[in-house]
Amino acid sequence: MKYSHILFAGLASAAAVKKPVPKPDADGKYTLEAEGIKAQFIPYAATLTNLFVQDKNGIERDIVLGYDNTSFYPVDPGHPVYNAIPGRYANRIGNGQFTIDNVTYHLVKNDGPNTLHSGPNNWSYRFWSVQDVTKTSITFGLHDPANSTGMPGRVEAKVKYSVAPYRWNIEIDATSPEAKTPIQVTQHTYFQLDAFANPNNNRTIWNHTFHMPYAKRVMEADKNALPTGVIAKIPKGAIDDFWSSPKKLGFASDRPEFEDHCGGGCHGYNGNWAFDADRPKNAVVATLSSEWSGIKADLRTNQDAIVIYTCNWNDGKTEFKSTQGMKGQDKFIPRDGCIAIEAQDYVDGINHPEWGRLDKQIFGPGDKYHWESSWTFGTI
Repeated sequence: MKYSHILFAGLASAAAVKKPVPKPDADGKYTLEAEGIKAQFIPYAATLTNLFVQDKNGIERDIVLGYDNTSFYPVDPGHPVYNAIPGRYANRIGNGQFTIDNVTYHLVKNDGPNTLHSGPNNWSYRFWSVQDVTKTSITFGLHDPANSTGMPGRVEAKVKYSVAPYRWNIEIDATSPEAKTPIQVTQHTYFQLDAFANPNNNRTIWNHTFHMPYAKRVMEADKNALPTGVIAKIPKGAIDDFWSSPKKLGFASDRPEFEDHCGGGCHGYNGNWAFDADRPKNAVVATLSSEWSGIKADLRTNQDAIVIYTCNWNDGKTEFKSTQGMKGQDKFIPRDGCIAIEAQDYVDGINHPEWGRLDKQIFGPGDKYHWESSWTFGTI
């Protein structure tokens, strides 16, 4: 009897021991694979480093930006947030401050007069813990202490990446157990569906086609790309009209307003579109495609807005990966050579209570933040 009790206790104890997490490969990457897709990740910033899908000719293309050397992500002084998780509040916070329950919090201003992605110590600068790995999924966790970016309350966060046939899924969960705090994250993915191998153009993104059928409103922004508070309806044919029909990203590039459209000498796009509140559940809210490669990417998300940035500030001195490009070309990413697509809520919504977004951006004890998106890949 006593022996059985000890044996049972030993078995229970053994069962409670957490299984060891598999180690990454020699390059520091974890690889997930399913039919038609291969995705690779590193713990730094819970970053996607490579995303391979097949083009219309069956050639495998790595369609996201990044570096060959994974040790460069933490030390790159430019820190472009390649395919990482910024937080605890993504995008801009006006004047580097916000107020909760009549208390005003001040953050580091790292983007002119504003705070970008919560400042220089945000989640995209952190090493996340690897919590679980399978052949088709990986889960990263992060403990963000109170005041680590000037925001109240600690936050516990995790992101689960998984793959299924031709599909990449992302789920992000977070809680603030002790205090009300802003939480708004995104997966900051930079795409180039031609993988810089198109010999027929100058490797910019303007030949890609984009469609957002439920994005009929855009946040007007000032010269620092901060929303002014005005959410404007987008007329058909306007420079921000990607809802009425699919259009090349450069369709308006011959218009005078294109050159300073996103403020501060920024041409192209660096703005925040709002989705229709009555869009169908699980609707495709954005489609990016390339006629040259034939690759098409469909986005579904539970978020109510999206930020689009067409890489205006790339300085042309950064090399793309060895998995990209073609023989005879240089290896540098040109200005406008990519597009960042960031599903999230309304930018700076914590400073615009008139928008009615506070219950989607301020979380406290007992609240659960949940973000999810998926990309489905195919050909046109």
